[in-house]
Amino acid sequence: RIWGKYMCFDLKLRLALIGQSLFGQEVYTNLRKQGHRVVGVFTVPDRDGKADPLAVVAEKDGTPVFKFPRWRVKGKPIPEVVEAYKAVGAELNVMPFCSQFIPMNVIDHPAHGSIIYHPSILPLHRGASAINWTLIQGDKKAGFSIFWADDGLDTGPILLQRECHVEPNDTVDSLYNRFLFPEGIKAMVESVQLIADGKAPRVPQTEEGASYEGIQKKSNSKPAEAIHNWIRGHDKVPGAWAVIDGRTVTLYGSSMLGESVPAGQPLEIEGASQPGVVTKNGLVLYGSDSKALMVKNLQFEDGKMISAAKYFSSGDTARVELTDDEKKIAEEIRDIWKGILSNVAAIEETTDFFKSGAASMDVVRLVEEIKQRCVGLQLQNEDVYMATTFQDFIQMFVRRLRGEDQEEEMVIDYATKDVNNMTVKMPWQCFINGKFEDAENGKTANTINPADGSVICKVAYASVGDVDRAVAAAKEAFEVGPWGRMNPRDRGTLLYKLADLMEEHQEELATIESIDSGAVYTLALKTHVGMSIQTFRYFAGWCDKIQGKTIPINQARPNRNLTFTKKEPLGVCAIVIPWNYPLMMLAWKSAACLAAGNTLVLKPAQVTPLSALKFAELTVKAGIPKGVINIVPGSGGMVGQRLSDHPDIRKLGFTGSTPIGKQIMKSCALSNLKKVSLELGGKSPLIIFSDCDMDKAVRMGMSSVFFNKGENCIAAGRLFVEESIHDEYIRRVLEEIKKMKVGDPLDRSTDHGPQNHKAHMDKLVEYCEVGVKEGATLVYGGKQVDRPGFFMEPTLFTDVEDHMFIAKEESFGPIMVVSKFKDGDIDGVLNRANDTEFGLASGVFTRDINKAMYVSERLDAGTVFVNTYNKTDVASPFGGFKQSGFGKDLGEDALNEYLRTKAVTVEY
Repeated sequence: RIWGKYMCFDLKLRLALIGQSLFGQEVYTNLRKQGHRVVGVFTVPDRDGKADPLAVVAEKDGTPVFKFPRWRVKGKPIPEVVEAYKAVGAELNVMPFCSQFIPMNVIDHPAHGSIIYHPSILPLHRGASAINWTLIQGDKKAGFSIFWADDGLDTGPILLQRECHVEPNDTVDSLYNRFLFPEGIKAMVESVQLIADGKAPRVPQTEEGASYEGIQKKSNSKPAEAIHNWIRGHDKVPGAWAVIDGRTVTLYGSSMLGESVPAGQPLEIEGASQPGVVTKNGLVLYGSDSKALMVKNLQFEDGKMISAAKYFSSGDTARVELTDDEKKIAEEIRDIWKGILSNVAAIEETTDFFKSGAASMDVVRLVEEIKQRCVGLQLQNEDVYMATTFQDFIQMFVRRLRGEDQEEEMVIDYATKDVNNMTVKMPWQCFINGKFEDAENGKTANTINPADGSVICKVAYASVGDVDRAVAAAKEAFEVGPWGRMNPRDRGTLLYKLADLMEEHQEELATIESIDSGAVYTLALKTHVGMSIQTFRYFAGWCDKIQGKTIPINQARPNRNLTFTKKEPLGVCAIVIPWNYPLMMLAWKSAACLAAGNTLVLKPAQVTPLSALKFAELTVKAGIPKGVINIVPGSGGMVGQRLSDHPDIRKLGFTGSTPIGKQIMKSCALSNLKKVSLELGGKSPLIIFSDCDMDKAVRMGMSSVFFNKGENCIAAGRLFVEESIHDEYIRRVLEEIKKMKVGDPLDRSTDHGPQNHKAHMDKLVEYCEVGVKEGATLVYGGKQVDRPGFFMEPTLFTDVEDHMFIAKEESFGPIMVVSKFKDGDIDGVLNRANDTEFGLASGVFTRDINKAMYVSERLDAGTVFVNTYNKTDVASPFGGFKQSGFGKDLGEDALNEYLRTKAVTVEY
């Protein structure tokens, strides 16, 4: 800076820009905005009458523009070109993207020399195809360098570098658009200012770790990830292709396939380790390691591109007749083709875009010009490759214009993890109106693997604004979207399809449940996921069976009257679920909600959001219309509270703690008296009589407490064991506890996984400490396991008296609390069992059917298990009494939670 008496001035430079492309255009524009003077732009000649974007913007500004076809001939500088360059008087050469070879007497001429942008972290991948080789080599980091030009190949001193993480399914385009383009422009401007301020470093490049692009032997016999990297790093050199049916086919759109391979038709591929499979989603290829990847598109040597899923199809599609308006638009498109294919005398129906000389830049121009003509039309570059003749292009265009044959591809920024012998792909953003998107404030929170305390990935942290957008989308979907007008049977078909997709992805869903909630994988597969699938199938069957009644009313002669009732959906519903069964709790509530015809906004637990977001992805694949299902991860205090307060929500279903349930009920009443159903805390009693089947009572008693590591809303919070069998029962339970294997939830032999999160783990330890302090006998456990993660020892307390804290309060963990009762004292033990404000579940073990029926009638709980426990079913209503809440999940009763009854009386 130059300091004056009252102010300072930033130094600005006279610049020559040597380069081309949109990147060069943006660098030029931003440098001028910063006050630097561009004294000359040196770019490539016009092509087919079209100027480069850098030339276009510079000419508009009146900046001198030079379009030299070359700077050297036979290696020697062209004198008149060099003199024209020197005449502009630049102090610094800026080369944002330059495809020409610039002589050293031009590079070194300015006082500050020349700086160049290069899309790699030099000295890695020197050369022209750096981005491609970043992907081909499987680099975990990408980035760019801005360096001082010298006479080597990208070997000059480094001025500035930036890095980014390479995602597993990144492509050249995604890397460029996400990071290399926007951050590169900023960095070029920053670099020029550093030079102007005299602060620009010159860090010599080392040869250690230096690499240059090179030709590798083309082979399909590689591990799947290597093939995937080869395809996504595609360039004409080195290329990514295979020989199929004797034809060379270029491969596009690769992604690793974590889930099981869908059914399809085998396809022999020359040199591959095993045949590929043409599926409805694309071409599956196998690597030498037997892992699979999916290829989306195939391009043949004549330039024709097809969807890989259609390799075996004839390609014959009924031609559509154009309306008069569509014919006018077709003629406008013919003029666009003519403007691009200026060498063609006339655009005939059979004119082929590529055989007429068009190149990739012409594809971009065609797509952009048509988008300008038809604002809102979603046309992609690959559409041109798939309809190369004019007549095919018009047919494709008209179908797209009419909304036919349009399958909008869902864009998902997956977090991926190689675990449980698969690659799980986990969406992490908010899911609003059919799309995954960041929270509006950009905030995220980490979700933790309770088995080792590691971060699985970041997850969007929704704001009030995100909730409002989700509710608005759900409201629009209900009031004007196809969901509200859909035939109930068609709605059921979509829910069946969703259940099928959940079944296809059950291993991936169970793995996500296991790493995010700590559930033992085998239990997650059978219960967390298995029952979720059953729930959606059960309620899918209800969609077209929701009926009203005809009601005889008093006839006031001579009039005749007909009264009937209708069951109607409520509208937008909110669902707030807990962390112990993330997917199953979602299914229990949302399946009934959707079957009734409502739309929904769901908040998963902050600590277990991943399976809900994966579920959201599957809803799109199932064809559920946008806006019907919205998922907003975040805090209860913000997201949950806003759902309770929102005036456009007509029902809120909640599973969680009693204190939070009370707050929700209050907010729902104050806002708009929205309907509420609450499944809250429990302290479920289990009474074991001396005439029980001891083996079964021990086995089921263990399950009643330790199922899902005690994180089970209906867990037996207190066991009452008849005095005459008490000691034997405790001895046998202790033997079984000692056999339990505590460990990695993904290990198939594990019985007991980690608690869900650290705060809950700490609460359980404190719970046990209070029990000991009050005088209960700690027989086993009571501590955290000495290993990484949040593992609690299975715990057994005896001699628990009615006044004690652990006799009254729910632990929600693997803690068995046992009290004796006197032989034959049925009414006494019933009084003790019912002496709680909770009433969710209960159980009794006895061989005496009369005793069983007597006790079940008098237990004050929403569910009573007799000689079994945890026996829930999708057809059986589930819900509690007293401060365990009200309303039902599952069964026909659950539908009524999401319906309203309208009475209609007609006089005729």
